[in-house]
Amino acid sequence: MARFFSSLTATGLQTTTYLLGIALFSIAFLVFLNSSISFVVTEVIGQKERVGDAVGTLGFADELLAVVACPLWGMLSDRIGLRNVAVIGYFIVGLSLICLVQSENVYPELLLGRLGFSLGGAACTTMVTAVLPTMVADRGDDQGKRNDDARSPRRQVDNAIRTSEDSRTGRSGSIGHGTAPSVSSELTITPHRYASHSRSRNDEHPKPKTEDQQAIRAAGASQLAGLVGLFTGAGALLALAVFLPLPTYFQDAGQTQANSVRISFYIVGIVALCVAGFIFLGLRGLPGEDNKGFAAIFSTPYNETAKLDSDGHLHTVLTPGPSYFELAKKSMSLAFRDSSIGLGYLGGFVARASSVAISLFIPLFVNAYFVREGLCVPNPDNLTDIKENCKRAYQLAAALTGIAETAALLCAPLFGWLGGRVLRGRSERPLLAAALIGVVGYTLFGFVRNPDAFHGNGGQWSLLSVILIGISQIGSIVCSLSLLNQGVRKSESPAAAGRRLAPSVVPTAENLRTHETGPVGGSPESAPLLTGAAVANSSYDDSLDRSRLQGSIAGMYSLAGGAGILLLTKAGGALFDSWSVGAPFWMMAVFNGVLAIAVLVISGAGVVKRVRRSHYHGDAA
Repeated sequence: MARFFSSLTATGLQTTTYLLGIALFSIAFLVFLNSSISFVVTEVIGQKERVGDAVGTLGFADELLAVVACPLWGMLSDRIGLRNVAVIGYFIVGLSLICLVQSENVYPELLLGRLGFSLGGAACTTMVTAVLPTMVADRGDDQGKRNDDARSPRRQVDNAIRTSEDSRTGRSGSIGHGTAPSVSSELTITPHRYASHSRSRNDEHPKPKTEDQQAIRAAGASQLAGLVGLFTGAGALLALAVFLPLPTYFQDAGQTQANSVRISFYIVGIVALCVAGFIFLGLRGLPGEDNKGFAAIFSTPYNETAKLDSDGHLHTVLTPGPSYFELAKKSMSLAFRDSSIGLGYLGGFVARASSVAISLFIPLFVNAYFVREGLCVPNPDNLTDIKENCKRAYQLAAALTGIAETAALLCAPLFGWLGGRVLRGRSERPLLAAALIGVVGYTLFGFVRNPDAFHGNGGQWSLLSVILIGISQIGSIVCSLSLLNQGVRKSESPAAAGRRLAPSVVPTAENLRTHETGPVGGSPESAPLLTGAAVANSSYDDSLDRSRLQGSIAGMYSLAGGAGILLLTKAGGALFDSWSVGAPFWMMAVFNGVLAIAVLVISGAGVVKRVRRSHYHGDAA
């Protein structure tokens, strides 16, 4: 445990706020609303017919808006900051819960309230993914980002000019900008001098090896992802154990059913507002958040590029930074260029679809069995009557879903530990295991004829199936979060790094002119470290820094999950009615099979690449 906390660079308050604020309540409020929205329709509004149709329409509209809102919130967080988006999200959730029970009709009042909740909930769930990389971000890197203004190409050019003039005139004080920069070789940065300078600085301030730091952080992020899965599961239990019994408590105290529901929503809404305040106070000082704020919502970020004009003068050019469309395009394209992010998106798709399979299709499967066997009398006009007309089916469905969620809750830290301690942050193998377990669990449940795990022959197979399903779901969640963190924190490629300006390197006129004239000699001292093209193209472009894209990446992760929910809900529901009651579960088996194949293909390609590299180096030696 001490090793785990040593791998986190976030403060204790930030980590606590992330787990007990964002992760815990991101699911709790959603579970509460989904489980109690029918009582708002029947008790508060007073509609007794076609309740199932109204609830289904509200849920579909909720998910449809969330699919669009999640990537938008993610991109917005890259401008205004993760903390601000999380605070806004929980504030909207709290306000929506309070306004929901003021509705007098389903359309449009209750629909608008549900859409408001969806908008806020999308921000909350997206921030669960987006904040994770900041918990293991290097605060040394953050300090460098705080000094971006001092290290910007414009400031470095100005300093180079001052230094050149000081060296030529013998003055040590700062002077105005010169018009003809010195081309003294004393200021030329060469590989030999830069390496010597770096070695002297490292001798004074020794640092751990970069690979070791990255491995430790990846392991810590994987273990933290396991805790995130644990706390999100605990949030669901919090809703079931604390929030949902509130109406019964107030009704026993003498309140009417309608007032009991209203008071319960008021209390839960106030809790959401308190969570927003907790996050506002607890997530201050996150790495990379200093230069973000509400002023950047509509403003265009600019990047500075150092260039040499035809007269030999150094100047900077402001170029527009990435727009919202470019943020979305880059975060989506990373799925095809980085296996960690691609697998993370695919794992999110499977994980979110799995949540629908557990919460929606397992109860539907159980209800269909009891109706088919003549143990229940169906009432399509009011689906909530199942609690009274077929109490045994309702209890069995609740028991099976509860067993699945309990298995997920218990195994969340296990997947985090496997990826963090055993495999040193490599989450592909645990993700493969989760996918294969899902293939077995969903295939088996689809063929179950008797889901009654406590009565009747063959029911034990349904019990085993839901346990495997729960394990598969949490494995996909934890491992996909860990993989996304690896993708966000991954270092730039050498080619990209060569185009960026090292913070400790000062551009000079001679550096810039080297691109035109070439190096003077062939010795290490005369070979320039930065060519004219390198400096001219170097800028602190946020679009090149993945840590500045983590909100957009988290939004695309949520978008992939929403697509999984919509696909399984509509296609699985249609096949459930027209083909077989096991169709949604077989669809989930296919989804998990595709995920497993993707992991095997990517892992196999990595092994082949390492073998070829080893063979190449062996031949070269």
